[in-house]
Amino acid sequence: MLLVDCSNCRRALELPPGAHSIRCAICHAVTRIASPRNLQPPPQGFYPSTHQHQPHYPPPPPAFTAPSPYNQAPRGPPPAVHGRKRAVICGISYKNSRHELKGCINDAKCMKYLLVNKFNFPESSILMLNEEEADPYRHPIKSNIRMALYWLVQGCQPGDSLVFHYSGHGSQQRNYTGDEIDGYDETLCPLDFQTRGMIVDDEINETIVRPLPPGVKLHAIIDACHSGTVLDLPFLCRMDRTGRYVWEDHRPRSGVWKGTSGGEVISFSGCDDDQTSADTAALSRITSTGAMTYSFIQAIERGQATTYGAMLNAMRSTIRNTDDDLGGGGGIVTSLLTMLLTGGSGVGLRQEPQLTANEPFDMYAKPFSI
Repeated sequence: MLLVDCSNCRRALELPPGAHSIRCAICHAVTRIASPRNLQPPPQGFYPSTHQHQPHYPPPPPAFTAPSPYNQAPRGPPPAVHGRKRAVICGISYKNSRHELKGCINDAKCMKYLLVNKFNFPESSILMLNEEEADPYRHPIKSNIRMALYWLVQGCQPGDSLVFHYSGHGSQQRNYTGDEIDGYDETLCPLDFQTRGMIVDDEINETIVRPLPPGVKLHAIIDACHSGTVLDLPFLCRMDRTGRYVWEDHRPRSGVWKGTSGGEVISFSGCDDDQTSADTAALSRITSTGAMTYSFIQAIERGQATTYGAMLNAMRSTIRNTDDDLGGGGGIVTSLLTMLLTGGSGVGLRQEPQLTANEPFDMYAKPFSI
């Protein structure tokens, strides 16, 4: 049986084998499930409108009186909290299954190396989740990912810098509350998602976005399919190929608060909500990595991450372009990259990295910093 969360009341439901929808016996909402890789695009009529942002937005509610079901500590001992910089890095290969991905554990290792050597994150402050870990609490199953996200924000204080990197499958499920502009909740797929269910964007937002206090910064780097708004942040930067952008207002019509408690959250995702993200052997000649993780690391290594606008443009150009410029500079990128990125088709990958945030800002004035 596949466990899924009811799209309305979030009660765990058992989906019979082969079924694509299930009705909740408690609230009677129908939850439809798509396969993690081959989802149909959202139906016509769910396209978001773009809006130039206004200079002021309503502040978050002064207090959340009802305790969140997601902010309770999961089973198992949480790792000790260390220092001002902290990261959760999750790479899932789904080895020996029909969902297997080749580049995700490499993504996790590359991201850890980047955080330690470029941004001075202590290794003791990085919680790695992947199938190669000997500690069972570091296997990327649903309960461990929940524990890791809880740990990430636990006890954070002004000045802290937090990072959540995920490389694995992403999916969608129908939303019936009206909180999603496109009509779908975005999800992450833990190693055991077929038996324990997926992690829905509402839960991610409740766990690591809403509790974030003033002075704390969180960056999320999500390399997964359908990941554009997987943190459920209120604003999405809609950027065209020339670098011009507008901020789309994704605040739910219901008035549910999706922002922070004063902290700052910026999320880079591998693609838009209706797109898929690719594995590619682009980072070296012999190993695979996610195209988005690769483009993120390359932008930093090449000094293109001066502002958030420059960073997003550089990431998109790396994935979109298939000319010889891709091989310049770093030495680790070869002339074979064009073929690897496009499967020999000569056409760029059909994914565009996205940026969402808890508040709009000037993309070309705000310096990129972790």
